[in-house]
Amino acid sequence: MEHKSGFTFQRMKDQMIEELLNNGIKDFRVLDAMSKVERHKFVDEALWSRAYENRSLSIGHRQTISQPYIVARMTELLIQRFVGRGLVMKNVLEIGSGCGYQSAVLAQLSENVLGLERIKPLVRKSRINLLELRISNVKIKHADGFQAADELEECFDGILCASAPRDIPTELIPLLKKDANLVIPIGSSEQTLTVITKKSKKNYISEQYDKVAFVPMLEGKSNH
Repeated sequence: MEHKSGFTFQRMKDQMIEELLNNGIKDFRVLDAMSKVERHKFVDEALWSRAYENRSLSIGHRQTISQPYIVARMTELLIQRFVGRGLVMKNVLEIGSGCGYQSAVLAQLSENVLGLERIKPLVRKSRINLLELRISNVKIKHADGFQAADELEECFDGILCASAPRDIPTELIPLLKKDANLVIPIGSSEQTLTVITKKSKKNYISEQYDKVAFVPMLEGKSNH
């Protein structure tokens, strides 16, 4: 495939941002973050011509890179409580980091991003992708998201989950700081993008947003 010039990719990226605006993404911090990340670098070269379309694309291992609208929407919901621009959060946890694209977007908004991915080849792939883009404030770990609460002690300014458990994973809520959000799809055959806000050690509130379709959240780690 003939390589597209940077100018052509820039034009495709500009069209993506315009489409996100037209679809209701209003937080310019999110639009700015997504304009800084080269989405085509996270998919195979054969898919580069479609990299900025509003569609999910295969990244292998029966996984996909989420469509730009979903990435933007989840990021918007994650940071809605913060004011200001730039690195508005100190640390964010992402569960199901895949090829690293969502992590790269979050890296524009948080001082530190920890991504957990259960599929080992995707851990390697995402680390290479982030290294090539010189994004140094993201750490990708081969881990099971269901075990995150047992393995991590840190409290996060936000948690974003890119796979769907059947019910609210209450074991993740202790990892949130007070008033911080967990943005996650919930459900099996029908899924709803849900925001869970921690109010105290034992209390949280839950709000439902868009209907979505994510891969199920699975237990255990895979080396393949």
